[in-house]
Amino acid sequence: MTVFIKEGRAVHIARLALTRRWAFALLLALAALAALPYVRSFSLPLISDDYLQVELGRVYGPVSLWPALAQDPLYRCRATSIVLTHWTEQWFGVSQNAFLLTSIGLHILNTWLIFAMGWWKRIGWEVSFAAAAFFAVYLGHQEAVIWYSALPELLMFFFGLGAILAWLRHLRSGSWLWCGASFALFVLSLLSKESAVIFGPLLALITWVETRSIKRMLPLAAFAAVTGIYVAGIFGGQKDHQHFNDGTFSLKAPFWIAWWNSFMRLLWVSGFASVIALTVWRQWRRWRPILSTGLIWISLTLLPYCFLTYMPRIPSRHTYLASAGLGLVIAAAFLALSERVGRRRWIPAAVAAVIVVHQAGYIAFVKHPQFVERAQPTEILLQYARRAKGPIHIHCFPYGIFAAEIAVKVGLGPGAAPLVNDPDPGPHVPYVFCLGDRQHRSRLRPAALISDPKSVSDRRL
Repeated sequence: MTVFIKEGRAVHIARLALTRRWAFALLLALAALAALPYVRSFSLPLISDDYLQVELGRVYGPVSLWPALAQDPLYRCRATSIVLTHWTEQWFGVSQNAFLLTSIGLHILNTWLIFAMGWWKRIGWEVSFAAAAFFAVYLGHQEAVIWYSALPELLMFFFGLGAILAWLRHLRSGSWLWCGASFALFVLSLLSKESAVIFGPLLALITWVETRSIKRMLPLAAFAAVTGIYVAGIFGGQKDHQHFNDGTFSLKAPFWIAWWNSFMRLLWVSGFASVIALTVWRQWRRWRPILSTGLIWISLTLLPYCFLTYMPRIPSRHTYLASAGLGLVIAAAFLALSERVGRRRWIPAAVAAVIVVHQAGYIAFVKHPQFVERAQPTEILLQYARRAKGPIHIHCFPYGIFAAEIAVKVGLGPGAAPLVNDPDPGPHVPYVFCLGDRQHRSRLRPAALISDPKSVSDRRL
């Protein structure tokens, strides 16, 4: 039997005999896997939403402005990301590399937290390592890492999973210190994203599975109380809440359609292949605790996002939390495969290599150009604004005049040329910027749009 030596005690963790040095090596391996798909992303510029995130850090991030943040019904639920953005800019300036390093760093920490879930006997170290490795390179949630404005997703995951781990320690030891730590982390998760409310039911479910005791759930009343206050604050401020008034969110949305589409999309292809493989191999019963944990995790963590009104499925960046459950499903099938191959140990190694190459390669070579295209309009606007010597009349911009103003303000500073929203600029206006959707792009020279923005005249872009 293989062991991991920790504090003089033997802990079963993997099929190799592990010392502390080997455990450290596993953490380094997970960190490398988590960073690998995003190495190429350091060449990306900021996209329009990232400039808004920086501006929010300036408006609400300093301690003196926290009272104003507390009055904002939308952004007080993103407080941790706003404060982190403020201090990141204070230390490194408006730096895409610093922002991306922050996101990748959090992604690595979240990967380690999934590995740490192996401390829970229901999961175990073998499963948690395989699940963490898959989560590290998984392409489905890549937006949450590359897109800096999705920072709330990473922070919510970090604090929420930390709350679960601390709560498990409380259940095991009975220590109220761990209970308090879990509560503090839970509150921080609520201050990271509204969808963190799902951690309350998850904690209650875990408590029931572990103890079958209603009495052990009593401390969760404090979690429920703070969640109630939190939700009341959201709905009490819906008059001034952007997402209640711009069509983004509605309790009347057909959430069951978004949930079903997102659940099926998350499991396709690897999740379904894993379930089918375990069924064919007649391993379903043995791996049922892991599969049920993963599938229930996916089902519950998708729910808070299913009230969107602008698309029939959840955007990929919002599947970051749910994909931890997918990792458990994949891990069960991978470990079952490892047991079936006998001495042909190269087979699981080859499968793991194919998964890593496919997932990381897709992010680096398929998704990367899409992010380049997404950032390009804002980059062209900034290059144009650097040369303009007077007000720029925005005739058409794909992300709206507000996004254009924030990008110029953050990207060029207070001395940049002001922007004017002008749907019909006259012939004598000296600086007119037009860069809209495809019907507008047909009016632009391809070289001006893609290759050399400097070649565009000052009259019209």
